[in-house]
Amino acid sequence: MNTKSSDCTEILVGKAASMDGSTIVARNEDGYGPVNPIKFVVHAATDQQHASFTSITTGVTVPLPDHAYRYTGTPQADQSDGQYEEAGINEFNVGMSATETTATNARVLGYDPLVDDGINEEAMVTLVLPYIKSAKEGAQRLGALLEKYGTGESNSIAFNDKNEIWYLETAGGHHWAAMRLPEDCYAIAPNQTLMQEVDVNDTDNFLVATDLVDFVAQHHLNPEPGHFNFREIFGTHSEADAYYNTPRTWYGQKLFNPEITQEPTSQDMPFTRQPAKKIAIEDVQFFLSSHYNGTKFDPFGTFASGTADEQKKYRPIAMDRNQCSSILQIRNDVDDDHAAIQWVAMGFFAYSPYVPFFTNITDTPEDYKNTTTTVSTDNVYWLEKTLSVIIEPHFHEYVEAVNAYREAAQSYARSRVEATDNAVSDATDVPAFLTASNATTAGEVSRRTHALFDELVKHGLNLSKTAWEKGQNL
Repeated sequence: MNTKSSDCTEILVGKAASMDGSTIVARNEDGYGPVNPIKFVVHAATDQQHASFTSITTGVTVPLPDHAYRYTGTPQADQSDGQYEEAGINEFNVGMSATETTATNARVLGYDPLVDDGINEEAMVTLVLPYIKSAKEGAQRLGALLEKYGTGESNSIAFNDKNEIWYLETAGGHHWAAMRLPEDCYAIAPNQTLMQEVDVNDTDNFLVATDLVDFVAQHHLNPEPGHFNFREIFGTHSEADAYYNTPRTWYGQKLFNPEITQEPTSQDMPFTRQPAKKIAIEDVQFFLSSHYNGTKFDPFGTFASGTADEQKKYRPIAMDRNQCSSILQIRNDVDDDHAAIQWVAMGFFAYSPYVPFFTNITDTPEDYKNTTTTVSTDNVYWLEKTLSVIIEPHFHEYVEAVNAYREAAQSYARSRVEATDNAVSDATDVPAFLTASNATTAGEVSRRTHALFDELVKHGLNLSKTAWEKGQNL
């Protein structure tokens, strides 16, 4: 049970809250240790009559539909304990991010315990994303699977298409609810059960397990009669939440609603908010690569004079356990055949740039899909992880070069998206054109990353405490 799960940070942005009208589902995948090599791949559409999926982790066997749609994914390189595909976009421009680890309170688990042989994080993208045509369908399919097979983990999962974002939270072994994010809002999910008031009769905006209301009533689980507050009924309000989870929400809401005053440990922060200004992809990237920048809680202590205890008080967003970050962007201002982009960063996100990959493709670049379980700078995952080993001990000496590299890559990525959008109409084979365009974009960013690696290694060699100049102390 709960053999492995992702300790992550997620942000959702509705289309009326984003600067360009995109829906955005974005999440950092963080392991429970600093090493978990990740690949970025694409699966072709497949006819698979009478196929089934059997989980390596739990042993559950699930029959599959006869046809699987094409989809991207970010699986782990070592799949001995499952694929953990985590995040991707399918051929119908539907994105799925799975999962954000949450917690169900002990009272609920007494009546609906987690199961040993159900559907866990490692299987969710594989079982759902290739078989849905909308975000709402994603919530419905996953919810039905959870009710039938159960789960051994508490998680939240997000889906987006060009119009909607649906966010689903599990509760116990077999229960769940999902909500449609208001179009003019954003939401931050930091490893907690977060949904608040759920209107079970409003099926345009909420979906719930078939017996959820009866289950809550039968076991007297609702502390607020007259309301159905999912967070209060199913969630936790622990000291770990206050210091490990809520500060990440506090920092994100501080970025996007600076006029609001609240404490980092507050357990009452709302799940959804309307931002003070429209949110761009770059804003999402900054949040996901942040570490309480500009506050006394920054573990790097760059601009604020926090004490050593304050700098280690709260779990940051960017940290050594970062593995792969995906921003799933479905745009509304271009044609559907190139509307979906998966922005991918690997390694320690405070140092790594996000690379935009159009997802209507037939392949991914070699150094994104060839990730090994042993260290090799021939693939992007290990190249970025190796850079973090070099940078962290000398952060303040290297940060200027690192930030210049990331900012230049960010501008380059923007220019490449626009250039591809402008040229795609002339392509006779759009997937082939986008595949080649992705390769060009990723190749240039990788070239710049290797150049940074070269610069920092040479610089670092001159910082050695055992470096002696010729004639010294003679």
